[in-house]
Amino acid sequence: ESGKRVLLVGGPAIVHTGAGPYLAELIRDGYINAIFAGNALAVHDMEAQFFGTSLGVNLHDAFPAEEGHVHHLRTVNRIRAAGGIANAIASGLLTGGVMYEAFKKQIPVVLAGSIRDDGPIPDVITDVVECQRAMRRYVPEIGMALLVCTLLHSIAVGNLLPSTCKTISVDINPASVTKLTDRGSHQTLGIVMDASSFLRELTLAIHAVEYDAEPTGFAP
Repeated sequence: ESGKRVLLVGGPAIVHTGAGPYLAELIRDGYINAIFAGNALAVHDMEAQFFGTSLGVNLHDAFPAEEGHVHHLRTVNRIRAAGGIANAIASGLLTGGVMYEAFKKQIPVVLAGSIRDDGPIPDVITDVVECQRAMRRYVPEIGMALLVCTLLHSIAVGNLLPSTCKTISVDINPASVTKLTDRGSHQTLGIVMDASSFLRELTLAIHAVEYDAEPTGFAP
């Protein structure tokens, strides 16, 4: 209502835990309107679209796929051959998922690189100073930040956000949740919870408000 953006800073655990469709839905419905992440979230999100796997593990039954260990590299190569995510969408190669919804909505997407990245895909900024500049550009527009299962990106973004920005840190590891506060982001509310459970319950709660009903699965 105030015209600010709701930022999601996400790690690949969002895809690994099967929460990708929930995040894609939140973007599509306009509840998340900025994404900061790394090469991994983008690649595994698109791997899920191409192969139904995340790091070679089937998302529908959690069993390793035959030769699934090469799926993320095949995904990187497909996107590199296409010239980037936008080109992959325009050509019909990519037809769904988190990156698809974000690019279709034309919301800010900053993918920050790492020395350990596979590829990376063309959309990833590999100069860390340029990454920080790209994120800072949107900081004045951010009214709320959801930091979901990505310790290093959460600390990096937390160091950029003002104390007036409502910040929620979600991770299954309690140390990750407390470390952000230890680094000076004292306004952060920490939730020890896995990515899938958090994004599922958030989506259900939003739908309950939309339809003026009790959220399914919540205790009174």
